[in-house]
Amino acid sequence: MKFDSPATTNPIDQLKVVGQPVDRIDGPLKTTGTAPYAYDRYDVVPNQAYGYVLGSAIAKGRIAGMDLAAAKAAPGVITIVTAQNAGKLAKGDLNTAKLLGGPEIQHYHQAVAVVVAETFEQARAAAMLIRVNYSAAKGSFDLDAVKDKAVSADVFNAAGETSVGNFTAAFPAAPVQLDATYSTAHESHSMLEPHATVAAWDGDRLTLWTSNQMIAWAVSDMAKTLGMPKEKIRVMSPYIGGGFGAKLFLRSDALMAALAARAARRPVKVALQRALIPNNTVHRSATIQRLRIGATRDGQITAIGHESWSGNLPGGGLEAGAVQTRALYAGANRITSNRLATLDLPEANAMRAPNEAPGLAVLEIAMDEMAEKLAMDPIEFRIRNDTQVVPDFPGKPASSDPQSKKPEQKEKQNSTPPFSKRQLVQCFQVGAKQFGWDKRNPKPGQVRDGRWLIGMGVASAFRDNLVTKSAARVRLDRNGNVTVETDMTDIGTGSYTIIAQTAAEMMGVPLNKVNVRLGDSSFPASCGSGGQWGGNSSTSGVYAACMKLREAVAQKAGLNATDAVFADGQIRSGQTSIPLADLAGSRGLVAEDMIEFGDLDKRYQQSTFGAHFVEVGVDAATGETRVRRMLAVCAAGRILNPKTARSQVIGAMTMGVGAALMEELAVDTRHGFFVNHDLALYEVPVHADIPHQEVIFLDETDPISSPMKAKGVGELGICGIAAAVANAVYNATGVRVRDYPITLDKLIGKMQSMA
Repeated sequence: MKFDSPATTNPIDQLKVVGQPVDRIDGPLKTTGTAPYAYDRYDVVPNQAYGYVLGSAIAKGRIAGMDLAAAKAAPGVITIVTAQNAGKLAKGDLNTAKLLGGPEIQHYHQAVAVVVAETFEQARAAAMLIRVNYSAAKGSFDLDAVKDKAVSADVFNAAGETSVGNFTAAFPAAPVQLDATYSTAHESHSMLEPHATVAAWDGDRLTLWTSNQMIAWAVSDMAKTLGMPKEKIRVMSPYIGGGFGAKLFLRSDALMAALAARAARRPVKVALQRALIPNNTVHRSATIQRLRIGATRDGQITAIGHESWSGNLPGGGLEAGAVQTRALYAGANRITSNRLATLDLPEANAMRAPNEAPGLAVLEIAMDEMAEKLAMDPIEFRIRNDTQVVPDFPGKPASSDPQSKKPEQKEKQNSTPPFSKRQLVQCFQVGAKQFGWDKRNPKPGQVRDGRWLIGMGVASAFRDNLVTKSAARVRLDRNGNVTVETDMTDIGTGSYTIIAQTAAEMMGVPLNKVNVRLGDSSFPASCGSGGQWGGNSSTSGVYAACMKLREAVAQKAGLNATDAVFADGQIRSGQTSIPLADLAGSRGLVAEDMIEFGDLDKRYQQSTFGAHFVEVGVDAATGETRVRRMLAVCAAGRILNPKTARSQVIGAMTMGVGAALMEELAVDTRHGFFVNHDLALYEVPVHADIPHQEVIFLDETDPISSPMKAKGVGELGICGIAAAVANAVYNATGVRVRDYPITLDKLIGKMQSMA
């Protein structure tokens, strides 16, 4: 099915099942511990051995030699795989560094060996006996020290730098100006389930039971790495204990398990130990961001400039903190730039809401600082600069020589498409009333509750709505049951449930008559889970397959599918009513289709919006910050399941609190590694840190987005929330912290007079 024109009235609009707050289908399995995660899969293949991955002890250099003798002689050891005996390996398309290092080392804890033994304890003990002789080289590990060497880098399919109007002249001419620099920290995904894989070979065919968000990507990258046909690799990942982007791509657990199983000639299971994950896999890069805003005295932005720097290994991508500034607020004169510096730290890659999460953490502080300079309410300032068209549309990456572009290319690059739907103002209006914003004292440090200084903060939420092709297969059996098969994954987002709701709505059957099978590369290739596109795109693929199945059912019934009604397990038209089970017959009916999106996402800017409200208390004596209450108001198209969507938003809000107050991978800039590489030292919010959270979804459908008229929502909740916390801390204390996280040591020295 090609979706190239806005959706009209369709079966989803009945909202008998879709749009209802249905409990998660996989909930009982998750809460009883019976959902089989990758490392739990003892049932899939017998005689499993255990692999233990050894990581590099240097960040950059070479392995001069390895002594494996003692490890090989250790009890229970079956084999040891290193780069010397692993055979020829290519670097996958989606990995910045090789997943198996040696002799060259590209980052700290890069895998250099996997020890295979009869038990996990034996493999771990033997790995500690390996002696590696390294030849270390000098590396770059400090973003601030190398930012001046950073170069402009394109952002996905958009240019890294943009310019509209004449910012250079407009900013110094503005009556009110802000010029400030901010920083965000390196962050770790810290999902509950570690990276883990069970690998088994059957002749020249490889099967992986793993924890991966994108099944088709995993197959293609493993095939390229091992130099084998994709058709001979099967990847299964039916349950995933969180990913947040860390499991978008093939990681070393999968490759090391595959290599180990081939060498041991028996199945091998590998889980990356928690202390290995932050350095061995991926993280969110730190950023340095400069914001310049110029405005008239009545609060109209005339100039806005946002420059962002991040770092990565050579060949890696960037954390583009300036991207949302191109679309969020009006202003005739504007520049944005996203620059990438080379760092020899472990790979930086996608983490929940890449770009917008750190970008809005900075932009939304700057907006509050500017509102204060204007003596204007921060919500009023944002509303005054609302826009219904994109003021800075970058288009495709430009030539390195701007003068080389043809006139029509320049025009296309600076076109300003309208938003398909934009209810940012309504989010603020609804949220302000619900949160009691009118009770906020605009003068910082004036409200107390005993020893606590109380403050309120607000911020905009913004995240692009991405769509991508997705396929599904739908079966109707002789009992009237519907089975959906797609390689879509459920990373805790509720994919099983919204896909079942979609099929039930489309085929007119109760939810308990729908069986959903996910996470298997033998099923049709879906969009996968990432980029906030998963729910909308995967259900659209199921919609397309169900439309085909409806046609097959109608044809067998001798009815017109366009006029037919599917309800109560029957197809009806006029006076005719036939049970679906009867039409399925003994062999059943099967349909398969794919949703493919046309150019609507190019003709319209498709985005999701929200407003975050936060109240904090800051201890006047110690600087300890406690979040007291939180509210998110979201405009994100049709909400397919309010219960699971709310869960996604409050989870994202929780991650934003972590980014604001505690999360930071501390870098040893001498040796190039993250020091606090475990959950004992890398702090994340726990239940005691998170108080009452409220989420309001505005009534919205977006027919330009998809036949579901939905949008993504899973990443919107983290966008802007860190700034809302920071703005609340400032309102409570009068201390403005521009370097995340806002730890008490950054507050207490400036708060001594408040105790």
